[in-house]
Amino acid sequence: MLNNIGFDLWADDYDKSVGLSDEDGTYPFAGYKTILNAIYNRVLNASSKTVLDIEFGTGTLTSKLYEHGCEIYGQDFSDRMIELAQVKMPNAKLFQGDFSNGLAEPLTQQKYDAIIATYSLHHLTDLQKVTFLKSLLMLLSEGGCIYIGDVAFENRVALQKCMVETGDEWDDDEIYFVYDELKAYFPRMQFEQMSNCAGLISLQR
Repeated sequence: MLNNIGFDLWADDYDKSVGLSDEDGTYPFAGYKTILNAIYNRVLNASSKTVLDIEFGTGTLTSKLYEHGCEIYGQDFSDRMIELAQVKMPNAKLFQGDFSNGLAEPLTQQKYDAIIATYSLHHLTDLQKVTFLKSLLMLLSEGGCIYIGDVAFENRVALQKCMVETGDEWDDDEIYFVYDELKAYFPRMQFEQMSNCAGLISLQR
C-alpha cells in the first residue's frame, strides 16, 4: 500500500497510469471511466448541489461537477494531489488527511447531497468500511446518496475468480468490496458490475 509520500510521487502520473489500465481492460482500473461517467451523470441528474469527494486524487471527476456549479468539498491523503486538484477547482474546500482516521472536522459540520469515493475505500478493512459508511450516511442530506466506484464484486466467488485470472498482479494488501456481504448491514445498498473487476455501489439515505 502506498503511503502519503508514495501518493505524492504518483500524483503527476496518476491519471495517465489509471487511463492505461482502463484502456487495456486490465485489473485494477478496467471500467474506471465507465464508473466515473455513471457517477457524474447521476449526481447531476439528481440536481445535487453539495458534493463531498473522499480521496479525490487530481480531481478528475469532481472538477467536472465543479464546472457544472456543484459546491465541492473533499479530503485527500496527498498534499500534491490536493495542489493539482485545487488548480482545477479554486473555490473547492479541500483538506489533507487520512480518512481511515476520520474526516477533517470542517467536513463533518456540513450536509451533502452526494458523497463520492472512487478507488479509495478498499484501504479499509470490511469492518472499517461498515463503520465509515454509517458515519457518511449521517452526513447526507435527506434523499442524498453515497456513490462508491471501486474494485468490487457481487460475491466472494466472483472475487476469487478475478484473483485467479489476475495472478501475480493481484494486490493482496487491498481489501475489495464484496456486495452481498456488505448488504447485510445496508439493506438499501445497490450494486452494478461495470467490468470484470470493478463496480458501482450506491447507498441512499
